[in-house]
Amino acid sequence: MKKKFKSIYVYYNRSNIDQSVLDLVSEDIYDDYFILNFSETENALQIINSEISKKGLPFSKLKLTNIKTKDSTNLEAALTINSLEKRTIDNILVKGYDNFPGSYLKHFLKIKPKQVFNLDIIKNKTNQLNNLIFANEIKSPEILFSKDSTTLYLYLEKTKSNAFDGFLGFGTNEETNKLEFDGYLNLNLTNNLNFGESFRLLYKSDENDQKTFETNISLPYLFKTPIGADLLLRIFKRDSSFTTVNQSGKLHYQVNSMNKLYAGVISTESNNLLNKNTSTSISDYKTLHYTFAYQYLKPEANDQLFQIRSKIFLEFGSGNRKTNSSIEKQTTYTLDALKIFTLNYKNSIYLRVNGSNLISDTYFENELLRFGGINSIRGFEENSIFATFFSTLNTEYRFKLNNSIYLHSIIDAGYFEDKTLNTKEKLFGYGFGFGILTKAGLLKFNYANGKNENTQFKLTNSKIHLSLTAKF
Repeated sequence: MKKKFKSIYVYYNRSNIDQSVLDLVSEDIYDDYFILNFSETENALQIINSEISKKGLPFSKLKLTNIKTKDSTNLEAALTINSLEKRTIDNILVKGYDNFPGSYLKHFLKIKPKQVFNLDIIKNKTNQLNNLIFANEIKSPEILFSKDSTTLYLYLEKTKSNAFDGFLGFGTNEETNKLEFDGYLNLNLTNNLNFGESFRLLYKSDENDQKTFETNISLPYLFKTPIGADLLLRIFKRDSSFTTVNQSGKLHYQVNSMNKLYAGVISTESNNLLNKNTSTSISDYKTLHYTFAYQYLKPEANDQLFQIRSKIFLEFGSGNRKTNSSIEKQTTYTLDALKIFTLNYKNSIYLRVNGSNLISDTYFENELLRFGGINSIRGFEENSIFATFFSTLNTEYRFKLNNSIYLHSIIDAGYFEDKTLNTKEKLFGYGFGFGILTKAGLLKFNYANGKNENTQFKLTNSKIHLSLTAKF
């Protein structure tokens, strides 16, 4: 036409297209037309068509018709949209893992029949299968369009999700200079009934003649609802001083694949095994606390060395403690958070913050918080430190030699308060370790030395921890 046109006026029907879609391509939008720079017309039409297809119209077509000059520098045209009937998901078929629990489609992935078809959203949701430990996606979803129905095919496989975790620790007793051992056995059974359920059994024996037996079960999506249940029983015995039994029942709601809310009750009963005249710091008591918690968990399914990328667990509890002579109100707070910061393929930094606080007017020794050891601050005996409040920081610099071996540093710090003794103290732990992925599982070795704020390092205080996690 031997003339340059700067823009084009596109007339449209407001019933066929939302203004929110036009906002993506134009800044000049009016009741029945919008203006495009002529050079951007093709790209704008592609964006509009893509947005229309996301609304359940995958076969939509649009074009400009009646193109003509409007004035010396502008053109005008009509936007024509040809689309068939809106598509919804009519059927969902799982291939490869036929017994995949259907509740996870509806509540975990939030994919269900009669949803408006949107392929991009479906792909994003099925990627969340990587957050499950008992199944993963073996190839991208596929769609079968027939004349009057739309069928979604998901290709999944069941993975090894049962885990056995064994731990052995040893070190020298500061008073007797004898070698002492401690450890635990931790069994996790997951999705053996194809329900998504999990069962955990833990037995732990510490250096201070402390024994722990714990079992808990998690039942997701009860009666095909987004509500699940968690039940726990924990029995703790300290030599011949006391026993403590914890029972809890919680309901949880899975907000999405990584976020979960909890609400429930925790009941505790502790019994003094000593002659009541010999100890005033240990007493029989019962508590009933109502708790609320939030969990964020982001796994890393493709990394067998570091399988949790980040985690946040917050819990608040409030209730009463009853003894034979009094009733006291108590409050508890718990935080457990970790994050892996990836610097590059071989280098990363691991940070974990863990803490708990028990608020009460008076305290008994047998209700204090217990920490120390491989799962809190390394270089100290397992559960050897009693406190009314504690917080720990674990740090590791990790270097991967290859996909199955890594080395790491250990720099831990902690702070605790014990109001029964009016003490406040800082703790430090230093050391190194490594992890090796073997045919039997992930073998970890930690060597750490712990010290109090005002004491010197002693090699005799060092602790060596060995653990093996095997999946089956």
